[in-house]
Amino acid sequence: MEQVDLILSGGIVVTMDTEYRLILDGSVAVRGAEIVAVDEREAIAAAYTADEVVDCSGQYIMPGLVNAHTHVPMTLLRGLADDLRLDVWLMGYIMPTEREFVSPEFCRLGTKLACAEQIRSGITAFADMYYYEAEIAQATADAGMRGVLGQTILKFPAPDAETYEHSLSYARRFIEEWRGHPLITPAVAPHAPYSSTEDLLKECAALALEYDVPVLIHIAETRQEVDDSLRDYDARVVNWVDSTGLLDAKVLAAHCVHIRTPEMHLLRDHQCTVAHCPTSNLKLASGIAPVTEMLKHNLTVGIGTDGPASNNDLDMIEEIRLAAILAKTAANDPTALPAKQALLMATRQGAEALFLGDVIGSLEPGKLADIVVMDSKQTHKLPHFRRDPEAVYSEIVYASKSTDIAHVMCNGQWLMRDRNLLTLDESALQQEADEYAVKVDAFLAAHVGDILSKLLAVTQGMERSESFEVQTKAVMRDTSELDKLLNHPDVQVLQKKHYRQYDTYFEFDDAGVGRLRHREDDLVDEKGDVQSVRSRLTLTMPTKENTFNSSVVLSHSRFIAPADRPLRFYREYFQPVAEYELHKDRHRWHLHYQGVLFYMNVDQVLQPDLPDTFIEIKSRTWSAMDAENKAQRIQEMLAILGISSADIIMTDYMEMEDLPGG
Repeated sequence: MEQVDLILSGGIVVTMDTEYRLILDGSVAVRGAEIVAVDEREAIAAAYTADEVVDCSGQYIMPGLVNAHTHVPMTLLRGLADDLRLDVWLMGYIMPTEREFVSPEFCRLGTKLACAEQIRSGITAFADMYYYEAEIAQATADAGMRGVLGQTILKFPAPDAETYEHSLSYARRFIEEWRGHPLITPAVAPHAPYSSTEDLLKECAALALEYDVPVLIHIAETRQEVDDSLRDYDARVVNWVDSTGLLDAKVLAAHCVHIRTPEMHLLRDHQCTVAHCPTSNLKLASGIAPVTEMLKHNLTVGIGTDGPASNNDLDMIEEIRLAAILAKTAANDPTALPAKQALLMATRQGAEALFLGDVIGSLEPGKLADIVVMDSKQTHKLPHFRRDPEAVYSEIVYASKSTDIAHVMCNGQWLMRDRNLLTLDESALQQEADEYAVKVDAFLAAHVGDILSKLLAVTQGMERSESFEVQTKAVMRDTSELDKLLNHPDVQVLQKKHYRQYDTYFEFDDAGVGRLRHREDDLVDEKGDVQSVRSRLTLTMPTKENTFNSSVVLSHSRFIAPADRPLRFYREYFQPVAEYELHKDRHRWHLHYQGVLFYMNVDQVLQPDLPDTFIEIKSRTWSAMDAENKAQRIQEMLAILGISSADIIMTDYMEMEDLPGG
């Protein structure tokens, strides 16, 4: 008889091989890290003797589950900010917290916690995208799990890199260090097309092709992503990504919620694979991925939990069940995505999605021993019908729970026996996670309560942290008087532009925090056609800093920055107690008066409909003496225009008339 290390004996062997062999009284023989034989129990007992024989009567013996997409350190951010849209959740809460807390230690702890949870769910292999991926690799290897681990690369600063070039350098070192490891496959992970540039994607493709490693990326997760791609590149997401050459690498595309048939063909023709994340897509209201159509067009699709901050768990048993049920609802067809197909997506096809299908994903001689043993005799699974042997798939997919997982093995090593974790100290991990939660809570409490902090968290390209202006506003009785100033010998006109401005003001419970303005500036030409559009955020303080001669005020803006997200995002993120609209037609001049730069605006307020024409003259300032000097010059310009003190307005447009609330 042939000697092996281990025999799993007497269970229902669910091979998930290409023939979908089911052995109702079967055994699996393992030597070292490999599966030696899979057969009837009696046949294995007659041919092999083992150091250890595990009685698996009343249990399923099946391949380890494959989690095709996640962000494992985000266990430490689980439940941080739920029930929000994806962009508000990600940009407004998750990324600011990551910038504050993500470190090598954060990633090690979060990964260990995730590994414990995944092992209990029957997962033996997973694909990850995050920061400090070398730390994640070490923690994963220490836990004994298999990982395809992608170093995240963004076009803006990340927790572990100031620039994407630094991220690429880190990714190269990470690949060189971990390539060839028995458990770890290093990968390159440009976060998403919308957080990348064309050059970034090209360089990621080149790096992946150089080392023959996978690329992990989010693709078409939301409808907004598609709309933005059509606007910016005149191409759908997959087509634009293809134009960069990225699809020439081994690409695992997460989500693909909003792709169409031609994009599926493009992915398939490039032998790219897809990770379907049903719970995350539903929870974030991203949509329902067209999985049945992807499969019909021969795309390789695995199932992923997504990160534990957007799911909020790493329970693959639950994810497989939802994938099957959701596809039926989306297709209005109960035969869509049968249980056997759903389990395939979490085993052999999931392994293929990770480009590991030749070594894991099914129970076959020569493949690596990534094996799960699951109880079949739990009350919630009874009774069993064997008229159709394939009812086993239904029992596993529709009736099982992660608590049914009894034993887990990866690469021939036990990770869990009789529901006891063997490679991780669960109680110590729980205590460390609780300590992190206290710190994160304190940070977010301060962050959410401070409008300026929230602004800083969601703006990458701040123009000016603070700005002081001297300014005056008045009713312009006769616009022909403008020529007196514009043609004055002390005046040099530098620039003249015409805008339509759409202002939305947010007000908060505490008026002392200031008023936030979102402004869209539409630059129009002589024909009135829009030539360009820009949007900005300005946080202004409610009180004036000073007043000069009862006509010129010194105002204070704490924050000015580009607004690079839709107005809806800022509304949901800041949650103002009141919202007001102000629309203007504005002619603006940049001019030098006695060599000093001033801005002059002539406004017609369209909403609300104010009957007068208004003039503003303003200039930025940086000291009390400078402010006083500029205020004096403004007084002189008012005199040239023939504007009397009776026409001066000391209030903002907002205070001139009760504006309709939002």
